[in-house]
Amino acid sequence: GRGISAQVAKNWQLGYAPGSGDLMRRWAREHDISENLLLDAGILARSERGDTYPRFRHRLMFPICNDNGEVIAFSGRLLDADAKAAKYMNSPETPIFSKSRVFFGFHKSKRAVAKAAQAIVCEGQIDLVMAYEAGFENVVAALGTAFTEQHAKILKRHADEVVLCYDSDTAGFKAAQRSFQILAPSGLIIKVAALPAGDDPDTLIRREGADAFARLIENAEEFIDYQIAHAAAQPKFSQMTERVRFAEQMAANIRLLDNPVA
Repeated sequence: GRGISAQVAKNWQLGYAPGSGDLMRRWAREHDISENLLLDAGILARSERGDTYPRFRHRLMFPICNDNGEVIAFSGRLLDADAKAAKYMNSPETPIFSKSRVFFGFHKSKRAVAKAAQAIVCEGQIDLVMAYEAGFENVVAALGTAFTEQHAKILKRHADEVVLCYDSDTAGFKAAQRSFQILAPSGLIIKVAALPAGDDPDTLIRREGADAFARLIENAEEFIDYQIAHAAAQPKFSQMTERVRFAEQMAANIRLLDNPVA
């Protein structure tokens, strides 16, 4: 339904976690892999009663790789829209995986990020995959919604500028605000490419083509300018209390910039 071809699925090693746990156990027996190792790796989980079960069930599976392209964890996307579970589920923290230090797909995109000195930040794995396959190879995605200081350090080592590609709704603005507060102190230039309402990079590229997404990135606003425009568009902005509150927010964000001239 998202237009992922067989070749794209092969490029990114996409897979499927069956709903039944029997297939996983049979595979583990055939490959002489112990239950304890599967528990340590986060492939199996233990219930309150003490028995074990596959952590990922009936999910589209994305391998998470280290910088050398070795699989160190997984992210599974829910396939049943009616299920009452998290849309994305990641492997738990293990000796080889810490989600605060890893970007999805960075083993493929880090060279392009360094070459462009710019990282385009997508919110989800599918958005990243489809943007990359459409020719925007300098893309990254955090595993979950929040950036960490470790993420900021990694990006700063490879790029000067980050373009946040979030929805233009209130949730998207708040996500951009949180990302700015983590990334700005590292000295990165933070810009926002606000997507049309209801769009993500994947749907925009499929509907209007790669050129439309390229224009969106090219016209990305500096975060502070974006923040001013967003606030000024609110109906209450003519009220003194709202302006004072906004000025306080603005002052807090300006303090995060490590460049006095900026």
